[in-house]
Amino acid sequence: MPGRQELPSTLERSPEDAQHTWIKAHDSAVEEYGEGERAHRVAYGALKHKYEKVGDHWERKEGGRKGPSDPRSARPRGQGGRSGEGVDENASKEHLYEVARRLGVEGRSRMSKGELLDAIRKENRSRTRQARSG
Repeated sequence: MPGRQELPSTLERSPEDAQHTWIKAHDSAVEEYGEGERAHRVAYGALKHKYEKVGDHWERKEGGRKGPSDPRSARPRGQGGRSGEGVDENASKEHLYEVARRLGVEGRSRMSKGELLDAIRKENRSRTRQARSG
């Protein structure tokens, strides 16, 4: 199974269902478009509909909510937009605050929703770097 061999490290540390979602979408995309970056983008797009990145792994979205997590995931290919890096931009401020608390983000109680999103992205990148190097 090609997707199993291509599984990103953040997904290796994630629940089995998240891994299965990514692998299934990846393998389907490989059949359609061939191996490469496009297959990975498709797989991440499918993953972001049910999961969000928390630290160095992926977790199911709050309340089992489904749908695109960032502007790029919501747009057709080629229309641009920035990536939310796996952070669910449609989540409530309360949920983002809780994620920030779990990640140990300092100053979170004074942050706006946008600032919480940025702080979570930054902490996610940091934890992923640490997990990959250690």
